[in-house]
Amino acid sequence: MEIRCLTSDDAAAYWKLRLEALQSDPEAFGSSAEEHQSLSLEEVRSRLGSGEGEFFVAGAIDEGCLLGMAGFAREKGPKKRHKGWVWGVYVTPDRRGAGLGRRIMEAVLKRCAAIDGVEQVLLSVATTQAAASALYRALGFQSFGCEPRALKVGERFIDEEYMVLRLKA
Repeated sequence: MEIRCLTSDDAAAYWKLRLEALQSDPEAFGSSAEEHQSLSLEEVRSRLGSGEGEFFVAGAIDEGCLLGMAGFAREKGPKKRHKGWVWGVYVTPDRRGAGLGRRIMEAVLKRCAAIDGVEQVLLSVATTQAAASALYRALGFQSFGCEPRALKVGERFIDEEYMVLRLKA
């Protein structure tokens, strides 16, 4: 199993896994499968780029198959550059429960800590996602609020918990 930053060469595998995530767990993500399907492969290639910099997606690859992923984006404004957001965390159902999500998140956090000036990492997690929430807490994230009715999936409202991990004192 290799965990590394995805590049434009991984665009097709990323596009496919992201669609799987959005279709299989619609309550877990702010984006929809329909939005994702409107993205061209060229747009995805451009977004993934070289895998370097302050925006990246880490992926777990085994025997050429992308099995899990998590993205990170640093805030751009001068007053917000000390923080960034983890987004799009997903592991294929047949690989859940074996620590793969933890390994991906640890790789993301290690890379975040190496980015000069990034002092804290934020994320949001749907309150319906108990396993994800437990993982984030085990990694040291702390809750700082909950947005009621943050997402609407069909006729169902989903609350989102906001969490932060301080990388530097």
